[in-house]
Amino acid sequence: MSTVPFLKMNGLGNDFVVVDARESGRHFSADAVRRISDRATGIGADQFIVLERPKANGADVFMRIYNADGGEIDACGNASRCIAALVAEEAGRNAVTLETNAGLLAAEVRGGVVTVDMGKPRFAWDQIPLAEAFADTTGIELQIGPIDAPILHTPSVVNVGNPHAIFWVDDVERYDLGRFGPLLENHPIFPERANISLARVISPNRIKVRVWERGAGLTRACGTAACAVAVAAARKKLSGRKVTIELPGGPLDLEWRESDDHILMTGTWSLDGEGVLPAELVEGKAA
Repeated sequence: MSTVPFLKMNGLGNDFVVVDARESGRHFSADAVRRISDRATGIGADQFIVLERPKANGADVFMRIYNADGGEIDACGNASRCIAALVAEEAGRNAVTLETNAGLLAAEVRGGVVTVDMGKPRFAWDQIPLAEAFADTTGIELQIGPIDAPILHTPSVVNVGNPHAIFWVDDVERYDLGRFGPLLENHPIFPERANISLARVISPNRIKVRVWERGAGLTRACGTAACAVAVAAARKKLSGRKVTIELPGGPLDLEWRESDDHILMTGTWSLDGEGVLPAELVEGKAA
């Protein structure tokens, strides 16, 4: 096996193993992704990112995204900032375009801060998707706990490249998201599973959020969840169109642009280190 170099990066503590396969064309199995992402026996990461040659005209790179459980997903906001920074340095310019399964993402890099145009959110029940029709997705009929005294209920739902459900609470620390998260992620109402967020509106321009990420679990930050919370809060008149989302790993600044309904996400990125993937992680050989 040829050696496979990797970078370790993070956006607000949401961490990634990044592999450049533009020349090699290498593919990674779900088992390999799980081995590499395992924090006890592998490199450890929330997501595994593979850079490939772009398919679309005008794109600088195609970003393939896997969750730690080996499943491929369409969008990752924090990873988009990291990859945009890499590609901008490589290209020698500040503006770059990333291609993902969710479409093209334009990004502007200003040193340690990156703004990514995450596109338009989708609110129709069959675009999220949900297993049954709801006319109003600002709050759907879903609860956990006793019927007469639910623990969590009536989430807002939205798709920002992946499905999200946001439960509005008075204290995001009060609930055992590590226990409720898997139940809600895999609820039958979400045929493609969902990212689950707890959100507390502190002021019209500030919201505190905790996230259970589909296929990854509790995370210090989730860029698409921040986008989802921002637009869902604006729809419910809980905030304006510009808001800071406070995640355990740090803040993200969001603007749901009124002119075209695109979501602009601004935040930091970090390069933590580099190395070479051991053959036993990539190919499953005994160490």
